[in-house]
Amino acid sequence: MINIRKLEAELWESADLLRAGSKLTSNQYCMPVLGLIFLRYAYSRFKMVEAEILKNRPSRGGRVMPVEASDFAAKSALFLPKEAQYDYLLNLPDDISAAGLFNKDGQPMTSLGEVVNNAMQLIEDQSEQLTGVLPKSYTDFSDELLSELLRIFNNNALDEVGGDIIGRIYEYFLNKFAKNIASDDGVFFTPKSLVKMIVNIIEPKSGILLDPACGSGGMFIQSGDFVNQSGMNANSAMTFYGQEKVEYNAQLCLMNMAVHGLTGVIKSGDEANSFYHDAHNLDGSCDYVMANPPFNVDKVKAESCENAKRLPFGMPGINKNKEVGNANYLWISYFYSYLNEHGRAGFVMASSATDSQGKDKDIREKLIKTGHVDAMISVGNNFFYTKSLPCSLWFFDKGKSEAIKDKVLFIDARNYYTVVDRTLNEWSEWQLKNLNAIVWLYRGEIAKYTALLEEYRAVLGDDSFEDILHQLMDELKDLQKCAKIEIENAGRNDKKSVQAEYDNMIAEKNEEITIAKEACWLYEKFGDGVYSDVLGLCKVADISEIEAKGWSLTPGAYVGVAPVEDDGVNFEERMAEIHRELLSLQAESNDLMDTISKNMKEMGYEL
Repeated sequence: MINIRKLEAELWESADLLRAGSKLTSNQYCMPVLGLIFLRYAYSRFKMVEAEILKNRPSRGGRVMPVEASDFAAKSALFLPKEAQYDYLLNLPDDISAAGLFNKDGQPMTSLGEVVNNAMQLIEDQSEQLTGVLPKSYTDFSDELLSELLRIFNNNALDEVGGDIIGRIYEYFLNKFAKNIASDDGVFFTPKSLVKMIVNIIEPKSGILLDPACGSGGMFIQSGDFVNQSGMNANSAMTFYGQEKVEYNAQLCLMNMAVHGLTGVIKSGDEANSFYHDAHNLDGSCDYVMANPPFNVDKVKAESCENAKRLPFGMPGINKNKEVGNANYLWISYFYSYLNEHGRAGFVMASSATDSQGKDKDIREKLIKTGHVDAMISVGNNFFYTKSLPCSLWFFDKGKSEAIKDKVLFIDARNYYTVVDRTLNEWSEWQLKNLNAIVWLYRGEIAKYTALLEEYRAVLGDDSFEDILHQLMDELKDLQKCAKIEIENAGRNDKKSVQAEYDNMIAEKNEEITIAKEACWLYEKFGDGVYSDVLGLCKVADISEIEAKGWSLTPGAYVGVAPVEDDGVNFEERMAEIHRELLSLQAESNDLMDTISKNMKEMGYEL
């Protein structure tokens, strides 16, 4: 598995080392470097789609017919002319002026910067939504610097990492490049597992999708994948609209969508400030709204907000300066207001918003009384890429079935996650499915739950999940014993290869064990598909219960605390064992001190 954080660090270290040796400022360097990352990923995706096209390509006279732009359009993919392909740029001669190259307008090109500018222009000609978006300032770079950057981003790992990789690397680079670029308070990259959770619960199928704080476009990318995986074409089924105040982010969003074969209308700058503008005139028109807005924004002009409407439950609190001191409930109101009569919304929000008081509480009460709050999920610390704060996921559904019309599903997932490293947590694919399964059962969608159990059985087998887990654990122990013996007995030249072989086998067995554990986690709680409240995890509450809790939407207030599981360890026996270990370590320490003292004396020193 690719370690994306290691990849980002390596790419950044190499790219920043080059910048340090140039006379370019961070602002001059930032967007062109991001453009090269876009170009590299666009090429990777181009080659993948090209291979798909060539699989069943007809031949004429024994020769396979060449691919054309129309072939890529049919697959909603971005076509790259030869002169815009990364491989072409990477293999140009050192002396561009002697290569006899001409740009798209027939003018001679004498530097690598001109060639890369021409590549960007050729790509813009292939995509209307990219017109004027891609950076074209590469003549600011020396040929040596640009050539080295092209080499740095020619990393095979970029072919292996899926999803919103441009957004991930962009976010990393943006935060590294310059604080004045990255310091837009509260704006940070939305982790892929949170985006997936939102998309999986919203289940976009067809219609209008709006992200009024779209950043690098991750919501659009995952929604497109979801629709395509269901057998439909995302561009035909969906219409994507975005607003993004920061123009850098809007440019990246358009690049990201183009690479993934998606089209959309993204507005940026002052007209895209969602507090003051409904830039696409979509109030009451959206089938889906998804967002990760900046949290706890202050100094929002109250009068301008009121004039922009989209406030079905009234204004949040206004201070003496006629400003909204915390804009969380502006966002929440907008997301609700944008929905049509059957629309669904899912968004990330600061944890404090589930229980904030004053005018926020009044708005929350009115919102809950509509019956359109569908589910609330608490997320623990360290899910965000650049921040460690906890958050909540909110879900609205104006088309809820009558059976759950006046109910809300609360899930406390703060203790359910996979540790990526010391500072980052995420939900694995199976954990995403398990949390999604709780929502299916709450909605009465038993068939989806049954299909997930079948998916587990397809991977693990038909025995009980608990039996399979015990068997896999035994197999792992046997494998580890064999590994130790084989490595000890291997010749000096073979030790590394034997070690690597067993490392791979052990990693595969651990992956199976992880899947079995997730299967057990789900089945022991919900069996063959019957929803029930689980202490410390989930609870379905009706409006009267929520009223009794002061209109709080904090999952922890409803689900309670899970009982502490007995780990099966005898306390007295374990304490005796620890004491014996401690005595042994003390004895070992004393022996070492004696040895050191003896050696010091022999050298002529007294301790």
